[in-house]
Amino acid sequence: MKIGVVGASGYAGGELLRLLSTHPEFEICAAMAASSAGTQITEIHPHLRSFSDQKFTAVDIALLNSLDLVFLALPHGESAKLISQLKTPKIVDLGADFRLESAESWNKFYSGTHAGTWTYGLPEMPGAREKIKNATHIANPGCYATAISVGLLPLIPFITNEGLKEITIVAASGTTGAGRSLKNNLLASEVMGSLSAYKVGGVHQHTPEIEENIQRITKKEIKLSFIPILAPMPRGILATISATVSADITLTQLQDTFENAYAKEFFIEVLTQGETLQTSSLTGSNGLQIQISLDKRTNKAIIITGIDNLGKGAAGQAIQNANLICGFVENTGLTPVGLHA
Repeated sequence: MKIGVVGASGYAGGELLRLLSTHPEFEICAAMAASSAGTQITEIHPHLRSFSDQKFTAVDIALLNSLDLVFLALPHGESAKLISQLKTPKIVDLGADFRLESAESWNKFYSGTHAGTWTYGLPEMPGAREKIKNATHIANPGCYATAISVGLLPLIPFITNEGLKEITIVAASGTTGAGRSLKNNLLASEVMGSLSAYKVGGVHQHTPEIEENIQRITKKEIKLSFIPILAPMPRGILATISATVSADITLTQLQDTFENAYAKEFFIEVLTQGETLQTSSLTGSNGLQIQISLDKRTNKAIIITGIDNLGKGAAGQAIQNANLICGFVENTGLTPVGLHA
């Protein structure tokens, strides 16, 4: 299938090019980047040596409309500006433009007009895989939303009614999650050797996305306290989910529930008791790992999840969704195995 990537100069766009370059079913026919048009691809992505003789091109609607599939890896709000011109049969949007069902939430957490809602592309959520297979336009989930939704969903039946309003999440992300834009707080000298919290106080844009995901499946209203952390590493997310559960719940029950929930999932691994999750084990992969703990002193379940924010949190998951809507084996061109050190 002939495919194109719009926004190919960004971190997620570059990861798309890397993964797609060895995909057996997709042929890259366009690597578009408006502000970087005319620039050698390897000038921005020096690791992509197979593209050493190619340059980024300007956005060409006619060319995009001649392709079978397009990935949009654009800043939030930009996909919606293009979509009325695109007649491409299949589209996977890595931005937030079509993720939310609630126009009210969009207006509160983003800017501009709510563009609508596409099929949400988190295949491991109950019932989602068949919907994705039957769709043509996919809203790829946010990186935090992926890590947290997968870790939170099987826990919901164990959380007390009061606890559903007091779920606390602290999640650290690598700097690539903030994109390539030049900001003082993202300079290496500011980030290295330091941790910083940001968008604290219920204002992070993935909060309503996570709440919608859980409510869509469980029909239970939840409220999240979400504290994002900028970590001194390029890639990876480590999310810690804490929630009050019934006093009679055991660690074995929690462990068994998560193992049963994801037993058939190729990309999700529930670690055995005693194993410690490390984000480096997931770097470069489309994997997601889960570590289960229970604090009996406070009746708190502690669920820790990890992903590569550019893999399962962006480009890898986008290709997983593309495989599904195109009728290919879901894990084609992808692996749950990371690089580590």
